[in-house]
Amino acid sequence: MKILAIADEESTYLWDHYEKSKLEGIDLIISCGDLDPRYLSFLVTMTTVPVLYVHGNHDDRYERMPPEGCTCIEDQIYVYRGVRILGLGGSMRYKNGLHQYTQQEMRRRVKRLWYQLRKRKGFDILVTHSPAYHLNDGKDLPHQGFQAFVALMEKYRPKFFIHGHVHMSYGRQYKRYDQYQDTQIINAYDRCVFEIEE
Repeated sequence: MKILAIADEESTYLWDHYEKSKLEGIDLIISCGDLDPRYLSFLVTMTTVPVLYVHGNHDDRYERMPPEGCTCIEDQIYVYRGVRILGLGGSMRYKNGLHQYTQQEMRRRVKRLWYQLRKRKGFDILVTHSPAYHLNDGKDLPHQGFQAFVALMEKYRPKFFIHGHVHMSYGRQYKRYDQYQDTQIINAYDRCVFEIEE
């Protein structure tokens, strides 16, 4: 299965210069947050594949204008063609905002997933907005990653961990690809395509 992951910045390649052929072969689109809801609605309208999303720290606007035709996968394991996808959006709390959490609050969110994790016997893809703690995250509080994501990877060994939030335009220290134990980490900033076996 070929997946298009997107985050943080609307791709002019896809939105401003859209051609149907650019999405040929894509089976699923996953948004890691901080994208215009109209962009997600546009993508779901122009394709025949599902568009899944989690919230970024700037996605309070989704309360007023949710992305039409798209599926929010926050705090759940969504199964598509046999692939188990766990969604946990938001960033570290650095000011008031709907999608910002402390380390403890994120740990509590993960703890509440125990039944789903047991029932589904883990998950294959972890989809978040923020990176994991000390794995491609920033030193400043707004861009610091979550410790709970490291614990999830260590316990369930998913094939992929897809995140956004740390723009690759911030500097060379932010990588597109990384690896942690058995999990391949992908920074979905702008757009990135990857494949997973069904």
